[in-house]
Amino acid sequence: MNKALVICLISGEYTLYDLSTSKTLLAKPRGVFRNNQTTVKVGDIVYYEDGNPFATIVKVEPRKNDLVRPTIANIDQAIVVTSVKEPDLNLNLLDRFIAILEYNDIVPILVFNKIDLLDKDDNLDDTLDYYHKIGYQVFKTTTKEQHLIEKLKPLMANKISVITGQSGVGKSSILNILDEKYMLATNNISKALNRGKHTTRYTALLPFENGWVADSPGFGIIDFSDMTEVDLSHSFIEFFNASNKCKFKGCLHLNEPSCEIKKLVEEKTILTSRYENYVQMINEIKIKIKRKWWYICK
Repeated sequence: MNKALVICLISGEYTLYDLSTSKTLLAKPRGVFRNNQTTVKVGDIVYYEDGNPFATIVKVEPRKNDLVRPTIANIDQAIVVTSVKEPDLNLNLLDRFIAILEYNDIVPILVFNKIDLLDKDDNLDDTLDYYHKIGYQVFKTTTKEQHLIEKLKPLMANKISVITGQSGVGKSSILNILDEKYMLATNNISKALNRGKHTTRYTALLPFENGWVADSPGFGIIDFSDMTEVDLSHSFIEFFNASNKCKFKGCLHLNEPSCEIKKLVEEKTILTSRYENYVQMINEIKIKIKRKWWYICK
């Protein structure tokens, strides 16, 4: 059987990149995948049999990670693009996506875009710098800033990267800067809704720096259905690193006494919005777990 990487999915048709011949071809999954509810995703390593006009995908290798939104697998790192204006900075959404990436062992690289649109009265430097302080690579840029290319290229070499973020924050514009030949469509922001129009209608992997980069549809909702409260507490890296000083092992940093994380929040060592977003997420997870058990016991 032939081995390939799934590089695109449109309307049930997959584009494969043969790992031996470097040729691309169209394919469809064997019916058994539909019967056992297995979904082939962009980023999957698959085995296929030749066919005309479509090859047949017969096997999918186990995944090292798997995202729901964007629908993609086997990612090394995610370049998370967040705008500071138009649409406004959404730290809640950013923290949600970082948590999902950490849970899936995907390295987040944070790009804060549209810095040039900030007003003089906007004071976001401390907030944006906090993410660098806790260990993430952070870039502040505009969609027209060429030096971003040289900074991102070495990080993306020989890796599978996904460029993602809320719709309208400039993902496709940044990918255009990385390599103009891709020229992905970009849309103006719908100011009335303060949200971006979805300019990318599908997820595709594009060759870049001996690796692959994906532009994906914008996301607005993050699903924590597979995560537990402990999973989430470990996905906030500064919480996890300081949790050994909590009085109780397995502290979730909510109502437990002598909690180091709550102490650091009070001291403003931990960003208040990070903690508030964490509490909101963990409450959502608790509700989902209760509902799950209710349906099981029903």
